[in-house]
Amino acid sequence: MERMVQTGADRLPLLESGLRGQRFGLLTNPTGINRRFESVIDGCAGFKSAALTALFACEHGIRGERQAGVRFGDEKDDKTGIPVFSLYGDHKRPTEEMMDRVDAVVFDIQDLGVRFYTYLSTLVYMMEACAACGKRLIVLDRPNPLGGLVSEGGMLEPGYESMVGAWAAPFRTGLTIGEFAGYVNSQLPVRCDLQVVPLLGWKRDMEYPDTGLPWIMPSPNMPTMDTVRVYAGNCLFEGTNVSEGRGTTRPFELLGAPWMDGRTVGEAVNRLGLPGVHLQPVYFTPTFSKYQGELCSGVQLFVTDPAAYRSVATALHLLHAIAALYPAQFQWTPPFKEGRKPFIDYLSGSDQVRTSIQTEAGLNRIISLWDAQAKAWDDARRSYLLYGGEA
Repeated sequence: MERMVQTGADRLPLLESGLRGQRFGLLTNPTGINRRFESVIDGCAGFKSAALTALFACEHGIRGERQAGVRFGDEKDDKTGIPVFSLYGDHKRPTEEMMDRVDAVVFDIQDLGVRFYTYLSTLVYMMEACAACGKRLIVLDRPNPLGGLVSEGGMLEPGYESMVGAWAAPFRTGLTIGEFAGYVNSQLPVRCDLQVVPLLGWKRDMEYPDTGLPWIMPSPNMPTMDTVRVYAGNCLFEGTNVSEGRGTTRPFELLGAPWMDGRTVGEAVNRLGLPGVHLQPVYFTPTFSKYQGELCSGVQLFVTDPAAYRSVATALHLLHAIAALYPAQFQWTPPFKEGRKPFIDYLSGSDQVRTSIQTEAGLNRIISLWDAQAKAWDDARRSYLLYGGEA
């Protein structure tokens, strides 16, 4: 069957023509493939009229070989021998020395359209480096897996910027990565020379399975669309002592802890009648991460209606229920370093969740504020949309 959607990686001859006579770098990972499953690294390394002189690797590595949070240094790509500069080790931002090796940078990574997925932060840092060093940035656009109609969650507040949130945006941006780059570039104090190679055939009401494109895991704990649908909300549990299902075959769909009763939690949240979701009590034993080797009682989220389901609001109700049911056991993850804020603050973009979620009034206040902020974001992003079908 002929696939409907084409990405920039499907039009590498056009890219090569635009880079003629230049040295260029490539910021990518295993998701940088074309519709024939061919790596954009291999395709770009074979250019005759432009020279691929550097690779840039973000979290998880250039070939996807590293788990979440694993830092690494510069290296050489085993297949091509091209230098790989790490943007997830000593440096999160490209240095002048890295940028001196290139005249332009190509970005091709499948994102989730979620603010705290670190690839967006790496893109922002690369945009700032290109602007500072006078280099061109070419973004090969890819679909937002959740479509481009819905935004969710609160805005990142000033002072809460980090690798899990480098720019003021809601949890779910409702933008493709190319659209996000265009929005950010319009706000930068010094704009970079940005070019977006647009998608062909993509419409805003498409989830990833509608595109006909192959799903390559963007990271080790993002195996399926079931995971993607719940991630924007359930990632908040990374900032708690509740397992978010890492170390299982259903990361982010499973939530639990040895001290929880999944049946009690599931019944409490199911009674709310939240749209498009059902919580089923389960037991699981993580093979790594929180509670490694310990039996956890918890819930599995089943998205019964993707169009109606709201991942962030659902996760807030879950956080509130667990905090209220288990006040002596539930805890926030402490700061990773002295002088830093608790991780939940960086994930959520403020201290509101940590300070208010325990009470029903606090929960309702957060949901009301975040709904208003998402609506304002929808208005602000409208002029940066590259594709039709907006509701």
